[in-house]
Amino acid sequence: MRRHPIVLVVGAVLSGCMMGPNYQRPSIDTPATFRFEVPQAAETANTDWWRQFGDPVLDDLIAEALANNKGVRIAAANIEQAAGVLTTTRAPLFPQVGYRGNAARHRLSTQGSSPVAGSNPQSSFELLGGASWEIDLWGRIRRLTESARASFFASVEARRGVILSLVSSVASSYIQLRGLDAQLEVARRTLATYAEAVKLFSLQFKHGQVSEMTVAQARTQYATALATIPQLESQIAQLEQALSILLGRNPGPITRGTTIDALPLVAVPAGVPSQLLNRRPDLAQAEQNLVAANAQIGAAKALYFPTISLTGTAGLMSGELHDLFQGPARTWRYAGSFTGPIFTAGAISGQVAQAEAAQQAALVSYEAAIQAAFADVANALVAHQKLSEQLEAQRELVTAARDYTRLANLQYTGGYTPYFTVLQAEQQLFPAELNEAQTRAALLSSLVTVYQAMGGGWVTEADKLTGAPDIGTDRTPLIPFP
Repeated sequence: MRRHPIVLVVGAVLSGCMMGPNYQRPSIDTPATFRFEVPQAAETANTDWWRQFGDPVLDDLIAEALANNKGVRIAAANIEQAAGVLTTTRAPLFPQVGYRGNAARHRLSTQGSSPVAGSNPQSSFELLGGASWEIDLWGRIRRLTESARASFFASVEARRGVILSLVSSVASSYIQLRGLDAQLEVARRTLATYAEAVKLFSLQFKHGQVSEMTVAQARTQYATALATIPQLESQIAQLEQALSILLGRNPGPITRGTTIDALPLVAVPAGVPSQLLNRRPDLAQAEQNLVAANAQIGAAKALYFPTISLTGTAGLMSGELHDLFQGPARTWRYAGSFTGPIFTAGAISGQVAQAEAAQQAALVSYEAAIQAAFADVANALVAHQKLSEQLEAQRELVTAARDYTRLANLQYTGGYTPYFTVLQAEQQLFPAELNEAQTRAALLSSLVTVYQAMGGGWVTEADKLTGAPDIGTDRTPLIPFP
């Protein structure tokens, strides 16, 4: 049976070799467990973990940020751009079909050495369709497509990384905001207590019951608390502006929900180091960059071999418009061509060397990103563990300082001790209460950092809140012939 030439060409393309190495994930030395691993860790990494705080205001803020944040929208546009590059890159795998038409009328000179044959002036009309196809026998276009596809998925992972960072930043900023609110409440409550003391001692000094030094000591306490309040209010305002930007809105006030004391300590997510390779978007992005760089080696090496192309045209040509669609006006042509290098003065070898060096750089970057990810998790876990211990110690300090202040006031009232003892006790209680609120906020923020460091399927859940279409999770490096 005689086979059509196109069938033979397609078979040659499908059986053609691809230059360059096929991608294989490099072997990574991962530790068996995380350092400072938490025994009571729970499988919560693939859920909307921020809902464990039980604060509807925080839930609404995160949903608003995912819907309106400018960084997420920029990352989505980058994905569209990468998708366009992929479409353009893989297009030469298919025949390119086009058309053209032409109508002209011209007059030839009658003063030439050769007589003019036929009528003068003359008309010409043509309507042609054409097709061209570069046969990817050496896999250059397929390698370029593989690289573009990996770059596309790298942009997808970059967007997931933006989402991971955004959710963590909103949650952490909100927790810090509630921590500052608690510190401001302590400062205002203490200021009111000190104001009563100043008022009382000023009255007693007027009647000669206390010395002027006692009044000065009370005023010193009052001024100390008063100076703390503007600092906290400034920090709160700045944090509200930053949080507003994360939400994609103009700077302004932020609605409050649960107090810092009422926010529960959520469970620490469970996981093993090897899971980070598939969980964290930054690691997936680094690997896709490595895939793209690896494919560029094959595309560069394919330049050593000839480029084979098929072209063809078919259409109608006539000197008269009314004869254009008659049978004799038909015309066609098809041809094949090949071009290849002989001497390029190192132009191709330079591209190969460049691609191989870029692949090595991408490999080292991937390995460095993995090590940094392990360090992130270790740092987050140890910070959470030590902040838990610090908060317990801080609570004991506050309890002891309150008892000390209460007893000092009783002894001062009974005339057994000077007011300096009360002043000393209150000077320890005020910063202790501020530090307790600050430490609790830091502990809750450390939980957010743990979830961010471990990544997890929750990024996919958060991605759904952005309203973006589902791109899929297949990250297969190699591109089959379409």
